[in-house]
Amino acid sequence: MKNFIKEDYDMGFSSRMDCCGQFVKYSLFIANFVIFVGGAIVFCLTLWTLVDRSFVNELLGTNLFSGAVYVLLVTSVIICMVSFLGCVGAGKEVKCLLLTYFIIVALVFVTMLIGGVLGYVFRERVQQTMRQEMRSTMALYGSRREITQAWDLTQERLQCCGVDTWHDWNRYGPVPESCCQELFGGQRKECTIFPTITNLHNQGCLYVTTNFIRDHAAVIGGTSIAVAILMIFGMIFSCLLFNMIE
Repeated sequence: MKNFIKEDYDMGFSSRMDCCGQFVKYSLFIANFVIFVGGAIVFCLTLWTLVDRSFVNELLGTNLFSGAVYVLLVTSVIICMVSFLGCVGAGKEVKCLLLTYFIIVALVFVTMLIGGVLGYVFRERVQQTMRQEMRSTMALYGSRREITQAWDLTQERLQCCGVDTWHDWNRYGPVPESCCQELFGGQRKECTIFPTITNLHNQGCLYVTTNFIRDHAAVIGGTSIAVAILMIFGMIFSCLLFNMIE
């Protein structure tokens, strides 16, 4: 009689553990799927940022933002691969894979969080460094191809002129043609000889570019921190499943 009761108790306990284990197992699988999607989104955002803001590289005056973007680009690729490892470990219930998954995710979590924080830190420093760098590069306009191209693309794409105003170009020569307002069909108004507010871009490039970079940094930083928070759930579920597997 005692053995019968003990067997019933063990079966009930095992059943509860099986249900709990299955819940943790599928929760880890879902968490890794969400992390994979998040990593893919961060990869696309960082790649988009590298391509979209490449024309202002010479005017930034700091490598902090570029460094953070490259860190997040590499990290997002690792996240996608590690999330696949977590799914395999959860599906096959292999403790070695789960342990490896936990260690890698913990390291990637710290890197991801640092990259996200650096993106937000850059948002506060961008305007301080860019004004000085932009003024120093204006003297090199026309003599250095990279600087000239950076200024032309910045003024054309962001529809701005000079640092704070188009008058900044007066000390270095005539106003560049890239400052002139565009007409229909890609034609431009003539503004290099007699520049006025009616034929050139009125906003200074410092304000426009600062907002442009800040928006990119905010999107990447926010997404990275969100993915890093999701990774905490992945670590928790992997630990729980690791302890449940005999």
